[in-house]
Amino acid sequence: MKTLKNIFGLLLTSALTLSSCSTSDDADPMIFDTPTAEEFSDLREQALDALRQDFQFDTNDGSTTFTSANGVDITINAACLSLNGNAVTGTVDIEYVELFDKANMLATNKPTMGVLPSGDKAMLISGGEFFIEATQAGQEIDLTCNVQLVIPTALTGGPDNEMTLWTGIIDEDGDLAWEEARDATGQGGVFAEGGEYYAFLNEFGWSNVDRFYNDPRPKTTLLVDAPDGYDYENSAVYLSYDGEETGLANLDTYVSGMFSEHYGQIPVGLECHVIFVTEEDGNWRYAIKSVTIAANDVITIDLNETIVGTQAQLTTAINGLP
Repeated sequence: MKTLKNIFGLLLTSALTLSSCSTSDDADPMIFDTPTAEEFSDLREQALDALRQDFQFDTNDGSTTFTSANGVDITINAACLSLNGNAVTGTVDIEYVELFDKANMLATNKPTMGVLPSGDKAMLISGGEFFIEATQAGQEIDLTCNVQLVIPTALTGGPDNEMTLWTGIIDEDGDLAWEEARDATGQGGVFAEGGEYYAFLNEFGWSNVDRFYNDPRPKTTLLVDAPDGYDYENSAVYLSYDGEETGLANLDTYVSGMFSEHYGQIPVGLECHVIFVTEEDGNWRYAIKSVTIAANDVITIDLNETIVGTQAQLTTAINGLP
């Protein structure tokens, strides 16, 4: 009898233990702390900082040409520089950034969205995005005549004679869109010759060699439902069109708890990848989802579809898309 009581006691203890474990597991699902807007912004800024290239030149040298890490020649004439309305003398500091692939465009939040005459936005195909700033003793210098860029077309799949020059406009939220450059010289500020684009910039800041993506299929709007706790402040959603290496669209509005492309510029039947990104502990949390666009599509990104990776891992994943 004593043995039977001991066995019964062990069984009861085991049952209670299993019950306790089951209840605990159900009550404590995996919890993620969503990042702040500042943490997400800092991650993007770190990505941009890593791509900055710095040059210096003496205005006494007159016209000076720099060659970038990707082989772009940047020619600046000292006579074209003005500081507080006066000609610039002495040493000038040049800050320069160049973006040629979707991964860097995404990480720095510099997608290729061009402003249409209607004010709506649609995706551009890029021959390169560029940022140039000139300063002296920390003061920004103005440009009074053109800076010339000579850009290898091989960096973006070869020459395209439809490319023109665009100017980057950054809004109060820090988001960038592209407007066709006003008063652009030459063939819309750009022409292709001998395997190179020649671009003539008439102001410092962000510039882009671009054309609109062209697809004759009917167009639609698109909604993306991100995981709970993630919104336009601490995450972002981009679209990578299959077969296009240098264009990156983004969903630039957040309505009723969803990211929205409300312009109606997404081709029905388009094969693409929806990319959700956010920050986690100084790294990227992201999901990349293959979709074929249907009319008035709503795409859901679940948190268990996301992974955490470094900048290098994110770059490899995005630049490896078809």
